[in-house]
Amino acid sequence: MSGITRRDFVRAGVLVGAASGLADGHAHAQAPAIRKSSARPVVIASGNGNRFKNGGDRTCVEEAFRLLVGGADPLDAVVAGVNIVERDPEDTSVGYGGLPNADGIVQLDSCCMHGPKKRAGGVAALEGVRTPSLVAKAVMDETDHHLLVGAGAQTFARQMGFEIEADLNTPRSRQLWLEWKRRIDPLHYLDPQKRARASFEAGLQMVAEGLVEPDHFYGTINCNGLSPRGELAGVTTTSGLAWKIPGRVGDSPILGAGLYVDGDVGAAGSTGRGEANLYNLCSFLIVEHMRRGMSPKDAGMEALKRIKAATIEQRLLNSRGEPNFNVNFYILNARGEHAGVALYSGPTAVYGVCTENGAENRPIDPLLSGAPNA
Repeated sequence: MSGITRRDFVRAGVLVGAASGLADGHAHAQAPAIRKSSARPVVIASGNGNRFKNGGDRTCVEEAFRLLVGGADPLDAVVAGVNIVERDPEDTSVGYGGLPNADGIVQLDSCCMHGPKKRAGGVAALEGVRTPSLVAKAVMDETDHHLLVGAGAQTFARQMGFEIEADLNTPRSRQLWLEWKRRIDPLHYLDPQKRARASFEAGLQMVAEGLVEPDHFYGTINCNGLSPRGELAGVTTTSGLAWKIPGRVGDSPILGAGLYVDGDVGAAGSTGRGEANLYNLCSFLIVEHMRRGMSPKDAGMEALKRIKAATIEQRLLNSRGEPNFNVNFYILNARGEHAGVALYSGPTAVYGVCTENGAENRPIDPLLSGAPNA
């Protein structure tokens, strides 16, 4: 994706895609005005979407964009993009090698939404399948339901022909779990309140020591795409909060929280503290703000303000009285405008973007200054 030849190829693909959209004008005659704009195709994702390649040549956003301009269904494209990260053992926040729960078991969550078809699917607490995003899409395609969980989700995946593996840990994820276990349970049992706090603090200490990347403590990848035909789709997939209580489900597989797509308006997805996002259903809120005319950045900032206002428990506040955690949103409207916003940012906080000019990282815009725990 980065070379001149590839760039020329992609531009040619965009023109072909646009021509196909014109040739198929009759099929899209009823499309809302917002989707008749001259927007060019674009794919956005959380920062890991333009970093990990699983030994291949393309990142998530590059692969998704390549498929989009080649005429692929927009959801197939973004799911294929996140599959790269789900399968990459170097990313410990999703899929194979994702940081496990408190019992050392990798449990995965995902959901996807198809703008044109106005359909969605999701799975939660799924064990044994490296690519939960594909199982979520199978729920959308093959059932009348939006969400399957736990053992039922695994049984469904097996019935759909997915390989079920006994253990999705890598040596690295298992080693990190053992280190966490050693820190929080040296005497086997603790007072319940002290244990909960010890668990969280042990995880943050491992982040501070560089054992766990900050973004991987909460995990997740979100990817949203706009096709040459003006079609929107999105997917979010995660291994969830590192060392979570077994069975814990965050925002990632929940429609309106970890992901929301309206094919006439836009798409939004998230990473970070899922509980804060669930309380406010912020991805849905962001899309509704865009429906009323807000830009992606402004819509995202309004959602972050809602999270800040709703965070009143002392245990969730830092010394400044602000949230001691982070939440990020990745936002794309039907005109191809996009933004990445977060409660807190920094010089390394980015989101990935791919257009006809290739892939690049863009800075995340913060609502608050400083750091969550400073």
